[in-house]
Amino acid sequence: MLWDNKDLTEALLSERNKSVTEEDVMQQVHLLLEKDAAQRTDIKERLAMGGNGIENRFNVNKLEPSRIFHLNQIREVCIDYRLRFLSTELYKNTIPEEALTRIKHLEQDHNVALSGFMIMAPSSHFHLKNYDDPLLFAPIADDYYYLIHKWGNDLNPFRKLMVRPMRDMGSLLVFLVCCTALFTLILDKWFFFGTNHELFVLLTFLFGFKAFCGVALYYCFWKGKNFNAYIWDSPYYNH
Repeated sequence: MLWDNKDLTEALLSERNKSVTEEDVMQQVHLLLEKDAAQRTDIKERLAMGGNGIENRFNVNKLEPSRIFHLNQIREVCIDYRLRFLSTELYKNTIPEEALTRIKHLEQDHNVALSGFMIMAPSSHFHLKNYDDPLLFAPIADDYYYLIHKWGNDLNPFRKLMVRPMRDMGSLLVFLVCCTALFTLILDKWFFFGTNHELFVLLTFLFGFKAFCGVALYYCFWKGKNFNAYIWDSPYYNH
């Protein structure tokens, strides 16, 4: 009937069939899917290659300022949170499809084939060499990098505090002094019953500090740990 409710699917089909056949539609879709698959395969190959010292020719007018970071800024964050900033060739987890889509769109917008990809992530996410949640970057120029995609969970809000002792030698010493002071305070409160209080506190602190330093030294050698300031861009797990 003329006044019956119109099925929108039928209306769409009717409009489409005025210009193309079903065979033409399927052929176009097939070509698009083949092209997309080829682009994604090419991107995955370039991600697997990684590379350093590469500069990508972005269209400056299309870059988002909030995604541009200098290497110095990246290094500071890596040191604060004990992260690595390494080539994607060392990344052992799967890079999500959303990141591949983001790369594809960037390449189309900037008319460039991106390369030299880098990832910021914890050490456990990389295939690290023996010396004997990630952020994907592409290099721009002069140590500037463009943030392409972020995936996974955010870092534990206490991670910066937990890894602070391993930031550098000064941070470790401050941490050991604080631990020794707390240890001395506990012993003084629960175990001191004599009269020479100052000598007891001094000796307890000195012997306690020596003990804590020994434990820290043993742990660092045993686990092959190094300070955040030295490992943020190292591909070695024990360097």
